[in-house]
Amino acid sequence: MRKWLVEIRDKNNLTQNDVAVASEIDRAYYNMIENGKRRPSPEVAQRIGSTLKFDWTIFFTNESNVLTHEKEVAK
Repeated sequence: MRKWLVEIRDKNNLTQNDVAVASEIDRAYYNMIENGKRRPSPEVAQRIGSTLKFDWTIFFTNESNVLTHEKEVAK
């Protein structure tokens, strides 16, 4: 699971459906992204990043960068 994505969504007090609607995607698709079963296209990643107010390129970085990002989110 992309724990950092859930944490960001929770920090913004949004449901999966809220993010999906704002990002113009299906909730089931968002759920698969959040659970690490799908990777979003750059366009979808940008919309999710905009919705949740984070750098969308994190979807396309290596695992060590994700861990660094998780630490920043926790602050």
